[in-house]
Amino acid sequence: MALAMCDSSFLSLPEVNDVLLMTFSINEPDAMVKFALLTTLGSVIGCALLYAVGRKGGEAFLRRSIAHERLARVRRWYQRHGVLAVIIPSLLPPPTPFKIFVLSAGTFGISWPKFLTAVVIGRGIRYFSEGLLAVVYGPAAIRFVQDNYGMMGIGLALLIVAAAIIFFLTRRRVRSSEA
Repeated sequence: MALAMCDSSFLSLPEVNDVLLMTFSINEPDAMVKFALLTTLGSVIGCALLYAVGRKGGEAFLRRSIAHERLARVRRWYQRHGVLAVIIPSLLPPPTPFKIFVLSAGTFGISWPKFLTAVVIGRGIRYFSEGLLAVVYGPAAIRFVQDNYGMMGIGLALLIVAAAIIFFLTRRRVRSSEA
């Protein structure tokens, strides 16, 4: 849990959480849920710390790091897409720069409950999926995930986007039929 917290906040340890989670799950399949839950919890705590930094001083950091026009585009994107701007990158594998999305969520005012929900869902899906793959397929799962990490992340992100589109279209249709 501490490692996941550090990785999701200020220290970058690409793939370490994933490989450790899968290794522990292979060695103790009955404890996979516990391992995935602790990894998710640690990641969420680390993200919460970075989110808080974004709320306090993220704007100044981003202004120094990103061109003004691009920063304005990023701000509009967060205001328009909010939760999706967090949940999609939370699913993506390293080397996706997830920390910048977390920092930006705090900086651009994504509400705490929405942010927390997005991170719990995204990281939970990622870590529980990896744990399940490890239990079902054993050591071959680690090799598979390492070899196909990018495609798996893109696939998960596309599923989330498709689900969000279906949700919003259904909600819009229900609202228009009620009017």
